[in-house]
Amino acid sequence: MALQCGIVGLPNVGKSTLFNCLSNAKAQAANFPFCTIEPNVGVITVPDERLNKLAELVHPQRIVPTTVEIVDIAGLVKGASKGEGLGNKFLANIRETDAILHVLRCFDDDNVTHVDGSVNPVRDKEIIDYELQLKDLDTIDARIQKVQKQAQTGGDKTAKQTYDILVKYKEALEQGKSARTVKFETKDEQKIARELFLLTSKPVMYVCNVDEASAVNGNKYVDMVREAVKDEDAEILIVAAKTESDIAELETYEDRQMFLAEVGLEESGVARLIKSAYKLLNLETYFTAGVQEVRAWTYEKGWKAPQCAGVIHTDFEKGFIRAEVIKYDDFIRYGSEAAVKEAGKLGVEGKEYVVQDGDIMHFRFNV
Repeated sequence: MALQCGIVGLPNVGKSTLFNCLSNAKAQAANFPFCTIEPNVGVITVPDERLNKLAELVHPQRIVPTTVEIVDIAGLVKGASKGEGLGNKFLANIRETDAILHVLRCFDDDNVTHVDGSVNPVRDKEIIDYELQLKDLDTIDARIQKVQKQAQTGGDKTAKQTYDILVKYKEALEQGKSARTVKFETKDEQKIARELFLLTSKPVMYVCNVDEASAVNGNKYVDMVREAVKDEDAEILIVAAKTESDIAELETYEDRQMFLAEVGLEESGVARLIKSAYKLLNLETYFTAGVQEVRAWTYEKGWKAPQCAGVIHTDFEKGFIRAEVIKYDDFIRYGSEAAVKEAGKLGVEGKEYVVQDGDIMHFRFNV
């Protein structure tokens, strides 16, 4: 399943520098607003050490990791919801993504201008929130005009549900709250809410872009962000984008690890960000392992075996018979599928089996 995250923030907070680290695509990282006019899209592999360990045992012809698309969206400014600074186009780009990576400037540097003249990540966050909320209000108002009469005079249950959901969202947005703060109980309501594609309903991760000295523990600006978002259902990640950019330029894995160790980090910001994005979107990974390929597959936590089979091909889900399942730890312990079978550790599961992160799956199907 294709996962797409959009990097947003005010101009000059480090979005394109972070994008460059993530994708190795060289978005223009310049010290002025709107250097990224068209959204840059980079496809990056999801770091998973389990994939390499499986490959060491299976010796496949190829290794296929899962990927994430990162979209570098040009800097938003005050008035973006009304079209300021090419805002309408940028907001449309955000609408197409699964999650928002909101980059906040949490470093002092006189050489990098700030669009509002001073460093204040909480103010910056509120500017972006406000613009996205205004755009969502426009969307809500337009939809209410379409369904209100039908909901109040007709017998259309879906129209009534949609109208009630729109009203709840409108009340929250008018109070300065994002759509993601509104919760719905039933699956029907959740489905209708999802199909509105509101900007502020998307999961958000706040990426605090700090200087190298603050890469491990953060700083006063990061503390301000933590306090401001403590009641939000959001992830916070500390990344020194400039340092990560320097690390990404190094040729060998050993050199990169040495640099990280000198800074005091165990793994790169890129790896931490992608893992956090998976957590944010409630995603997990299962594997298929054979001599042709060892491959990672992304699925939503809680999915059952037929749904996960459908990630490979829709025919696998339609004609699902059973799944043969090996736990990752068992595969590593015994060293091969044959040895796992001999030890009696291969499970045969039906349609109700809830796939677990790290499962090694072999699907039996008939179409």
